[in-house]
Amino acid sequence: MNIFNEIPKNLQDELFEDIIKTDDVKIQRIVSYGHTSPKSGWYESKRKEWVIVLKGEAILSFEHKENVKLNAGDYINIPAFKKHKVSWTLANAETIWLAVHY
Repeated sequence: MNIFNEIPKNLQDELFEDIIKTDDVKIQRIVSYGHTSPKSGWYESKRKEWVIVLKGEAILSFEHKENVKLNAGDYINIPAFKKHKVSWTLANAETIWLAVHY
């Protein structure tokens, strides 16, 4: 398997694929192509989430107006219950993420 293979060309919605899922950890490949989170609401997980951008660029926004730009190779650890959303990804290229929920 290769993290960069089998990516659909025309994504209507952001793609979330579980690579590994157990009671203790979930590892996902996420593919964005200009996708963002819904305008209203936030992601808020009961688990911590470690995220790395493998390809592309993105901006994560956090409650209280904090923004973090992520380029390929950049990663961030998001504490459990920290409200966040994807506010921007590249419109003309894939952004491929690896997310570890633990």
